[in-house]
Amino acid sequence: MAWREWEELKAEAAEQQPARMRLNQADGGSGGPGGGGVLGSVPPRKKKAADTIETTLEPETRKAADVADEPTGAAVRAFTGWETATGITKAHEKWDEQVKRLMGRLSSHKTGLRGAVTTLTGADVTTGLTVRSVPSGLSGLDG
Repeated sequence: MAWREWEELKAEAAEQQPARMRLNQADGGSGGPGGGGVLGSVPPRKKKAADTIETTLEPETRKAADVADEPTGAAVRAFTGWETATGITKAHEKWDEQVKRLMGRLSSHKTGLRGAVTTLTGADVTTGLTVRSVPSGLSGLDG
């Protein structure tokens, strides 16, 4: 179920991506100075994705990695003295390295998602404060 949810989140993100990007358009499109482009960020979705990584993907990945430990150890013991035992040991070491890299990537994505929420929210707050600090010609006209 967790993988399906992850796939759904990825599909939703892909749907939101434009087919192509154009910068500095001269035709008054959404790019360039004064364009009407909108940076779309949905902090709750980013938080949900980060939480899914933390509560589902990371623990399930660890669990799946640990499942191989006992059978592999038993196979190595059964083939002690044979080259097969050495081969199984090397393959299991590679497996462990790959799991560590995957766990690192998951952690990096989780941190990136949470960081994006913080960065974009902070930018929104800063922009809002800046805009509100500019006096308007309508200020003080409480009619």
